[in-house]
Amino acid sequence: MYQLAGEYDCKIDAKGRLKLPSGLLKQLGDIALNFTINRGFETHLMLYPETEWLKKTKEINQKLNIYKTKDRNVLRYFYRGATKVVADGSERILIPKGLMQFAGLEKEVVLFAYQKQIEIWAKNRYEAIISDEPTEFAEMANEVFSDEGEANADE
Repeated sequence: MYQLAGEYDCKIDAKGRLKLPSGLLKQLGDIALNFTINRGFETHLMLYPETEWLKKTKEINQKLNIYKTKDRNVLRYFYRGATKVVADGSERILIPKGLMQFAGLEKEVVLFAYQKQIEIWAKNRYEAIISDEPTEFAEMANEVFSDEGEANADE
């Protein structure tokens, strides 16, 4: 079982290949380097290890009803651009051009790993979103965690 954490500055080569950093590979352990990459909720990409992608898609497919317009739209946007990628012998993944364009990825990127997924950001976009940290972060965290505690108490 793995739990990912960390920020990694990386570079994409001219062919669109991204070398996975050794610190991230250590956290992934012995799992096969098979992933699915797709659009994130903001202008970044999400990289899911294959086992996590299967869990996410199972959850989404069970919760959403294809007979409801809103649910179909969520499905379309979630799956849009989803592509299976496998790391090569040099531990690199090839990022599809359409996804690179969507996220504005050029040479310098940041991988932000948390839980069991990895966000891939253009370095300038990541720095902009991180530098805009709200002054009321402690208050927001308290609100989020308080709601979680109340929800768990109801179960």
